[in-house]
Amino acid sequence: MAFPSFIRNFAASMIRVLAIDDEPLALQQLVTYISKVPFLELAGQCQSAVEAIRLLNSETVDAVFCDINMPDLNGMDFVKSLAAPPLIVFTTAYSEYAVEGFKVNAVDYLLKPFGLQDFIRAANRLKDRLSTPPSQEGAGGESDTLFVKTDYRMVKVSIQDIRYVEGMSEYLKLHLDSQPKPIITLLAMKALEEKLPPNFMRIHRSYIVNLDKIQEVNKNRVIMDSDTSLPIGDSYREQFNHYIETKYLGK
Repeated sequence: MAFPSFIRNFAASMIRVLAIDDEPLALQQLVTYISKVPFLELAGQCQSAVEAIRLLNSETVDAVFCDINMPDLNGMDFVKSLAAPPLIVFTTAYSEYAVEGFKVNAVDYLLKPFGLQDFIRAANRLKDRLSTPPSQEGAGGESDTLFVKTDYRMVKVSIQDIRYVEGMSEYLKLHLDSQPKPIITLLAMKALEEKLPPNFMRIHRSYIVNLDKIQEVNKNRVIMDSDTSLPIGDSYREQFNHYIETKYLGK
């Protein structure tokens, strides 16, 4: 059998996956698609979250393809109930579940109806997540790129493309040089701050700036460009002023 050209090369190790959907036809589609991806191995199939919990007690599973809308226990609550959940790809016909899914760290979403290419995209994201060496996780500044969740995708962002980060309640806006619209992601400011290299500095509870992108400092504000000036918060002023002093060429 010839596999589609967009299936990437895979390692010898298999990814054991569990398929969960209360609709028999949808479950069969998942099982069929799993069989078409060379690096996926079906560990089991369940028509309810309750059945899946029993299976997880006896089987080793790396990842789960899980429907959200199921009776008794929905997919979201099922994942939240697990003490150490596998990687999760949600399957759903309802896009409004995306924000809630960010909170349980879902790897991807498959919006019904989805095809084989969409499924393989999600499978490759599972493979990428599982193939990342644990020693690299949380090593702020050691990589040139980050992956952030936005809408229903994982987007690769060049760190040095970030001009500044704006916090909005539970969300962040990543303002980039390469595109006019910011990337919006559900993430804590502190979590991103820990991933950024030393040329990024928190200047306000709501702003992190790329120090290399600053054009001007004017009293209590940082000027990024003619349209963007950001406030310097009282709690961050001393650290920022110290940075300016190290760069200052005057007397």
